[in-house]
Amino acid sequence: MTALDEIDHAILAELRRDARASMTAIADVVHISRAGAHARIKRLTDAGVITGYSVRTDPVLLGHHASAYVTLAIEQATWQDVRDRLQAIPEVEHMALVGGDFDVILLVRANDARDLRRIVLEDIQAIPSVRSTRTTLIFEDFSRA
Repeated sequence: MTALDEIDHAILAELRRDARASMTAIADVVHISRAGAHARIKRLTDAGVITGYSVRTDPVLLGHHASAYVTLAIEQATWQDVRDRLQAIPEVEHMALVGGDFDVILLVRANDARDLRRIVLEDIQAIPSVRSTRTTLIFEDFSRA
């Protein structure tokens, strides 16, 4: 795929703002035809730039009254196994393999502090390749959108 131009970036910004926007609305915002917007979105999807659409939710209104970033030090040769085990934990909303003082960072959403404790101590730390964890509580979430 060729490099993204200003129109591609504008289309992506509009979709990030409202993934349910109509093709006509997107075309109007970026000042191209509806057919042009459709073709560009198809090209971006086919190239793997757009990987899907999602809904943003309020974790507290969903009943997740305790959220935390949990960092893990792992035996690096076991990353794929650790990743698979972490993906099986429903409360892990996001995970990333990172470089630095730790190897993995997780965003965990739990019902309450007791539930968060269970997830960290019984689910995450029970994975044999996890050497250590550090939990940082989230007091309030902020989002760009």
